[in-house]
Amino acid sequence: MAPKYELHPERKYSIAIVGGGIGGLCTAIGLLHQGVPVHIYEAAPAFAEIGAGVSLGPNAARAMKLIDSKIYDGFCRCRTNNSWPDRQHYWFSFRKGEDTSSKFGTRFYDMWCETGQSSVHRARFLDELVALVPSEIAHFGKRLESVQDKGDKVIIRFGDGTSAEHSALIGCDGIKSKVRIALFGNDHPAAHAVFTGKYAYRGLIPMEEAAKLMGDELARNSQMYLGHGGHILTFPIEQGKTMNVVAFGTKEDGKWEDPEWVKPLDRAQMEKDYEGWVEATRQILSLMQKPDMWALFNHPPTPTYFKNRVCILGDAAHASGPHNGAGASQAIEDALIMSRVMARVFNAADVPRAFAAYDRVRRPRSQYQVKMAYEGGLLYDLQLPGYMDDWDKVKELLSTKQHWIWNHDLEADIREVERIFAEETARL
Repeated sequence: MAPKYELHPERKYSIAIVGGGIGGLCTAIGLLHQGVPVHIYEAAPAFAEIGAGVSLGPNAARAMKLIDSKIYDGFCRCRTNNSWPDRQHYWFSFRKGEDTSSKFGTRFYDMWCETGQSSVHRARFLDELVALVPSEIAHFGKRLESVQDKGDKVIIRFGDGTSAEHSALIGCDGIKSKVRIALFGNDHPAAHAVFTGKYAYRGLIPMEEAAKLMGDELARNSQMYLGHGGHILTFPIEQGKTMNVVAFGTKEDGKWEDPEWVKPLDRAQMEKDYEGWVEATRQILSLMQKPDMWALFNHPPTPTYFKNRVCILGDAAHASGPHNGAGASQAIEDALIMSRVMARVFNAADVPRAFAAYDRVRRPRSQYQVKMAYEGGLLYDLQLPGYMDDWDKVKELLSTKQHWIWNHDLEADIREVERIFAEETARL
């Protein structure tokens, strides 16, 4: 049973959240803690997340605690770290994927991280979040059709013929966000995600099979194999019962013309992509169960995350490639800042100023993450200008590349968003 939340009697407005993924649910929980009336509209018949493992760094852990310690408790219940005690505080061990002088590729760098490689199965973590959301605020089968910002309210219409009226709307509806399109217009250059030139083969391997073939060290602890035009990463999920595998490649022409972003695996093509790589990587790929090929898209630079009473958050605002392991973390940071600024709002007239303050604090950092995730993919694929396959330079960059993400001062962001909102309010 979800906790009881007390709505603040003086809050004369209500918020609609479209999309019930990690970002949407964390935002809803944060708003409920501030006594803000909120309703979630989800297109699916139940809350669900697509994909298997997702990494959450120390910044995400701090954000969870600042929103609601119960989110962090749920994360701890379902997270998986590296199995070996002496690998608990390492994000990845980096290996030379094409160095065939070694069966497993020469390990050239271990990246230390306060929380190590902390990953969760998306569906398991979502279940923990759902347990914190009162069932009466969740509405399913609500596929968004249109958004009308009437100036003093927002009218939302759904595919089932129903509609809802709220003081404001927060779009948490993912990379193909309809709220984003409503915000900018379908023809705006920032309305749609663009292909990054990268794709990924994703699959799972039962851990016992992986360990039998590769040995415990490589199977039960996170590894990343770097090579020309691609890289392969593995890490344990589901309390170490499963190895999550993601093998990245480069589309030479930089185009993705198929309307589907996820396609069934072409094993022959996958094997060709990693021809000549170390034996361990070929073994990993041969064991992948039900793998798919995913095109990787991200959002181009976005001029704003809000207009009047409509705002976007998480992947709807700043979808990125996965190469920093920071997409979900950024959505949780968004949820924290949104909930804290909305805590200062008591009247519907104040909502646009709160959205503006959120935009000023969150847009620069989250959009920089999109840019740096793209560059991270180039780095791992030995394609980053100035670094390429100079292993000494690659190692030097790896030694600092995640610091700005993991070490960020979120409490300073809270103070800043509150300051901006107060400053704008004082000008009235």
